[in-house]
Amino acid sequence: MRIAVCDDEEIFRADIQKHIDKLYSSLDVVVDSFSGGKNLIAAFETRPYDLVFLDIEMPEMDGITLAKKLRQLDEKTYIVFLTGHVEYALEGYEVNALRYLTKPVQDDKLKEVLRYVADKMASKRQLMIKVDGEEHLLDISDILYLEAQNQYIMIYTADAEYLVRYNLTDYENELKGDGFFRTHRGYLVSLGKVKKLGKNEVIMEGNVTVPVSRSMMTKLKDALYAYVENSAI
Repeated sequence: MRIAVCDDEEIFRADIQKHIDKLYSSLDVVVDSFSGGKNLIAAFETRPYDLVFLDIEMPEMDGITLAKKLRQLDEKTYIVFLTGHVEYALEGYEVNALRYLTKPVQDDKLKEVLRYVADKMASKRQLMIKVDGEEHLLDISDILYLEAQNQYIMIYTADAEYLVRYNLTDYENELKGDGFFRTHRGYLVSLGKVKKLGKNEVIMEGNVTVPVSRSMMTKLKDALYAYVENSAI
């Protein structure tokens, strides 16, 4: 796991480093520290970090602004804010912040974050698909939704579409443990990519609309609540 700590105060950077070394010294964990956002962005452009701890109140560039810039470079990086001011929490939703930790950071809270990220990285699964006779490995976490098209299935990600000869029910069974839900007889969506519920539809990432059968709306809401609860730290 590659971790970055960005804080303008050296004492707090050292404190986080000490806690991580104490908790996970035996794991393959690399921690880089930065005193400001510009150096972090430069390093991030070369190779994104898996987890970034950001101080919110920094003179050169505040943590919220920095987080937005990092999100433009990578959507998957886990961002944790370091702060003593909970009023910043709402702004964190804009950058999909994983959590807020108050200074000084407590061992148990830091351990929860590290364990969560490590588990998520370890559980990253891929789907083997065949397109035009060639086999491809597709990260399941990249899939927005699947749509049945006669004898084929169109798999949609944020960046591409894949047409494969398969059965949607089989995919439903295969992906059930990965947070997918059958909203309609012809659609299977990733609950983690749902941004908004409409009357008879869901709005996915990228403002893509997917229909929801009237009979499935209540079950979808229950599934979303369960997914969010299980995903929370």
